Amino acid sequence: MMIDDDMEAGSLGPYHDRPRTFPNMRTKPYTPLIFRILLGINVRVLFILLLLGFGAIFYMGASTSPIIVFVISICILSFLVSIYLTKWVLAKDEGPPEMVQIADAIRDGAEGFFRTQYGSISKMAMLLALVILCIYLFRNTTPQQESSGVGRSTSAYITVAAFLLGALCSGIAGYVGMWVSVRANVRVSSAARRSAREALQVISLLSVPAKTMTGSLFLYNTKKVVQVATRAGGLSAIIVVGMAVIGIAVLYATFYVWLGVDSPGSMKVTDLPLLLVGYGFGASFVALFAQLGGGIYTKAADVGADLVGKVEQGIPEDDPRNPAVIADLVGDNVGDCAARGADLFESIAAEIISAMILGGTMAQRCKIEDPSGFILFPLVVHSFDLVVSSVGIFSIRGTRESGVMAPIEDPMTILQKGYSVTIVLAVVAFALSTRWLLYTEQAPSAWFNFALCGLVGIITAYVFVWITKYYTDYKHEPVRTLALSSSTGHGTNIIAGVSLGLESTALPVLVISVAIISAYWLGQTCGLVDETGNPIGGLFGTAVATMGMLSTAAYILTMDMFGPIADNAGGIVEMSQQPESVREITDVLDAVGNTTKATTKGFAIGSAALASFLLFSAYMDEVAAFAHQPFKQVDIAVPEVFVGGLLGSMLIFVFSAWACSAVGRTAQEVVNEVRRQFIERPGIMDYKEKPDYGRCVAIVASASLREMIKPGALAIISPIVVGFLFRILGYYTGHPLLGAKVVASLLMFATVAGILMALFLNTAGGAWDNAKKYIETGALGGKGSDAHKAAVTGDTVGDPFKDTAGPSLHVLIKMLATITLVMAPVFL
Repeated sequence: MMIDDDMEAGSLGPYHDRPRTFPNMRTKPYTPLIFRILLGINVRVLFILLLLGFGAIFYMGASTSPIIVFVISICILSFLVSIYLTKWVLAKDEGPPEMVQIADAIRDGAEGFFRTQYGSISKMAMLLALVILCIYLFRNTTPQQESSGVGRSTSAYITVAAFLLGALCSGIAGYVGMWVSVRANVRVSSAARRSAREALQVISLLSVPAKTMTGSLFLYNTKKVVQVATRAGGLSAIIVVGMAVIGIAVLYATFYVWLGVDSPGSMKVTDLPLLLVGYGFGASFVALFAQLGGGIYTKAADVGADLVGKVEQGIPEDDPRNPAVIADLVGDNVGDCAARGADLFESIAAEIISAMILGGTMAQRCKIEDPSGFILFPLVVHSFDLVVSSVGIFSIRGTRESGVMAPIEDPMTILQKGYSVTIVLAVVAFALSTRWLLYTEQAPSAWFNFALCGLVGIITAYVFVWITKYYTDYKHEPVRTLALSSSTGHGTNIIAGVSLGLESTALPVLVISVAIISAYWLGQTCGLVDETGNPIGGLFGTAVATMGMLSTAAYILTMDMFGPIADNAGGIVEMSQQPESVREITDVLDAVGNTTKATTKGFAIGSAALASFLLFSAYMDEVAAFAHQPFKQVDIAVPEVFVGGLLGSMLIFVFSAWACSAVGRTAQEVVNEVRRQFIERPGIMDYKEKPDYGRCVAIVASASLREMIKPGALAIISPIVVGFLFRILGYYTGHPLLGAKVVASLLMFATVAGILMALFLNTAGGAWDNAKKYIETGALGGKGSDAHKAAVTGDTVGDPFKDTAGPSLHVLIKMLATITLVMAPVFL
């Protein structure tokens, strides 16, 4: 058992005689103000306040609808599940002191950047809230608002309050994602260390020399490692989805009670969802800047570390001698975890609100006696999402056998099994939801058509995940062909990666097209008609398909969070100089994590396309309401409208260029700093001098905050300026709706161009990354070979594609849709 003793003592590996202490990035841990206030309250007082708060919420819910009570109850139960997962994850061993020191440095760096970044975002949000308030105080009112007595001032304050609440909840969602990841990473590292030790125990019991065992045998009991990473990601996912659902439910119930909805002389319940638009805009605003800032941070540090460390110095990834390695690991948490939490929160909020608006509009036009089912249906779907995704997360369990070599199982297969469980349960839950809420005597079979729409959405999500996996997983031909192109040089690698990314747009677009047409046709033939007998369920059918696509969002986010947590775990293992067997486990998890991140980005793009289509329809209805005339078509043959489309397409390309160039400029600063340290401190390479990790963290943090402003401001200002200028032009040329039409064209073209660009960037970047991982498994010469160097170049090029510009684009698409919806009065 000598080998087991060596493993336990951490004495295996080439550098264990070197000192392993790492500096904290901050002098004290950071906790947001709202959490500090809560922690400072006496426990009994806090418990009483919570009871009163929940009592008030349930009272408003009961005064609104039993459906709201059901939704709130499910969300609270899901929060209890997340508390259990928190305790389960935090109870896991953190490993030896050197691992804890590295994890503490990563945690302090991530929390410090989060505080600075979200401080900047909050200031911009307050400024934008003031602008929205001024616009709404001087805008026109709709006939529905005039008849219900909701004046300009009331509407203005409601929209601003909803905007700020959406921004706050999105910020909390981002913080939760970061909080989980910086505590789970070291526990996954420790689990990988234990799994490797258990494998070595089996080897010693079988009296087989360790050197004769292939690396794959160290995957023994990898399921335990996957379980820790998955439950950590699941904890964040459940909280993010639960917050999005309960936030909208509570806001809806508050407005319902406060405004006396459906009472004589007051607002109708079918008009209430329009008051929630500000909530979605606030979530989109925070998500865009979080994704931009975090993406610039993580990829600038990653590119800088790789260019000098791997290419110039020839040292391994995450080597402790690289001064940029801590910044790189911090970036995984602020870019992939915090930003992704805010991103998914925004996706769900936008989809729920747009579907509620369309459901209310359709119910009103069909004269449905009780429209609450059609309006609240999205909230119920995502409540069931919390339930089925929790079951999927808990279905992943660690192997308990000891002393016997467990069968090797691919981590991706483990995650896919959990996803399959979630999919099956989601289909059943969706069918039950449609029968419960969408059944109406006017069209008894309509609920079945809508259930089929949901099935279309679920299938679309599954196919999207499969397509992205095919193009980014090195088990399949595209990535292996890309890796093979690396053997002939850097240029051929870049050419192959670009062509792969361009090709990968075809299948997703075909799938989206089939999904939109199928769902629209199913909705149109459901039997619901307006007063004139025209079928009107098509748009709502598309909305239901979008809900179906997002009905497993919590599990999808779980798989996404798995990636950066596994990546961080590998970095901690490398920096703490654990045995190669431990790194082999985390390398496999990291490669799987690259695939899960790519698949979830593809899923997000598909859902963004459908959600933007719904928000565009809601925008046209909003314009018609304010203009007091029909607004159903946009003629792109009109020169001004065509120009609006060109401007929308241009916006996507310029935004992508600025996001990528921001990464390039920041990475140059990192490269210069790392080179300077290697020159001025030659002892770093021999472990005689310590790198200054904190300097690289400071450079990346300040640069990423500075660089995120320009592309973010472009996204917010462009539609407002374009709409306002063409509104003035239309006023003088006798075309009063010209501003609204040009903005509609801008939104349509930006959505189409943005979807294609995001698919290209995300898939190409993920394929480049996994082509490098494939070569690092030993193929085509393995690490250090010419093919590996070319693959590192491709991975470096793809970094800003897949983690900065690509993810920011699908957030941009939805934010453009929500900002045009909120700012519609400006264009009239």
